[in-house]
Amino acid sequence: MTKLATWVCRVLGVLFVVTGLATFAFGEPANRYHNLLHFVTGLPAVAVGFVGSRAGARVFCLAFGASYLSFGAIGFAAGDPEAGYLWHLHVMHLAAPEHIFHLVLGGVVLLSGILTRSDGTARGTI
Repeated sequence: MTKLATWVCRVLGVLFVVTGLATFAFGEPANRYHNLLHFVTGLPAVAVGFVGSRAGARVFCLAFGASYLSFGAIGFAAGDPEAGYLWHLHVMHLAAPEHIFHLVLGGVVLLSGILTRSDGTARGTI
């Protein structure tokens, strides 16, 4: 059975790569850099999820989850509350919905890394 962190990497990676490509083709030009960020983070998730080790998937989930969780929290802290927590991060402009997405995504992915033992098996399995 494939373990939790590996599945999360596969699903997350495929979703990010596919949506990144689709939004480049059909999306708004204003969000290109944000879409690029998701596309670029989706590529290593696909690699780890499909050809990497289970321990590597766990490490990816821990690092990716902590990074996105932090990114969402910083967005709220640095964003302008009077403008929907809009945060101008160079060429990206992120508002409250993106911060919430990053917090939820980061939390779920981080949790999957925590719930996967360092040997790649899920906690509580034999």
